[in-house]
Amino acid sequence: MSKRGDYTVTGHGTNKEGNHWCTRDYGSHGTGHHYSNKDGSFYYQNPDGSKYHNNGAGKATFTTPNGHIIDLQK
Repeated sequence: MSKRGDYTVTGHGTNKEGNHWCTRDYGSHGTGHHYSNKDGSFYYQNPDGSKYHNNGAGKATFTTPNGHIIDLQK
């Protein structure tokens, strides 16, 4: 485990496609996940159920805990 700011990394690895993942423990706030893919895309799943996805090519979305999707364009 390694402490990083407001979370502790409790697990990490690389899947068979070569994409990195890690599990983050935010203490009383719960756990989250981060995925970083070989194609440059990345994804966060937060303890509150919200999600952030960036396709690595300038398109990003944020999904609220209740499922509302917001496009984040540059």
